[in-house]
Amino acid sequence: MSFGVHARKVRDPTRPYRWRVADLRSCVQLYRPLGFHATLSYLEEIAGSFRRDEEALLRALDALTASRELWKADGREYAAKRRRAKLRGQRRPRPTDPDPSRFPGHWYGAPQEAALHALKYWCRMRLPGLRTPSDQVAEDLNTCVVACLGSGGSLTAAQHQILADCKHALQQRLRPGIAQDDPMTYFRTRDLLTVASLLETASRSSASTPSGPASSTTGGASRLASGHGNVLHGRGRPARSATMSAVEGRPPSDE
Repeated sequence: MSFGVHARKVRDPTRPYRWRVADLRSCVQLYRPLGFHATLSYLEEIAGSFRRDEEALLRALDALTASRELWKADGREYAAKRRRAKLRGQRRPRPTDPDPSRFPGHWYGAPQEAALHALKYWCRMRLPGLRTPSDQVAEDLNTCVVACLGSGGSLTAAQHQILADCKHALQQRLRPGIAQDDPMTYFRTRDLLTVASLLETASRSSASTPSGPASSTTGGASRLASGHGNVLHGRGRPARSATMSAVEGRPPSDE
């Protein structure tokens, strides 16, 4: 069924409440810019305990719907831009101009706030199992996570460069055929890339993100000016936001 059908069922007060909650989860399955579980977690953060509170359930649906509408509007704007570009002879989109309609790369309406929440969710639920002592890239990425969450969404220029180096190194690991040859490495690398993308969004306003690697990530953590700690094991988390703000390829892999 479509998003709209599930949304109407969420709003129907004659249906059993647990079914309405299940339909909200179905809506999230169809629009999950942070990944399924992280999106549900963010909705609970901004709307309240929707599993027990009807008003919170409707607030969560409104927030999700508003964000989805902004995403759809962005897709329409991209399509219009591509039509104009084709008339000028530009048949292929630029690599730096991805199609947002394929899958939303962030929560529309509050990208930084949502990305910070998703990072905290990953730190609680997923990231401890991704770190290994022999993987310096994962360690450097972890140090950037610590710095970003500790500052509430800021990274220095040097930290942005380390993040870019980490993302490039992880992308190099996804060689053709790795999903079949080594699925464990493939899924672990994809998860680490999800973390890197969340970091980019969470820290986007603090500095211009470098476009590519400038140096090896080996020992990159020692170049960071701040952000020591181990957020992947649950320490150094900033306080939960109670703000209900204006709502804002490959889907995030927290399903």
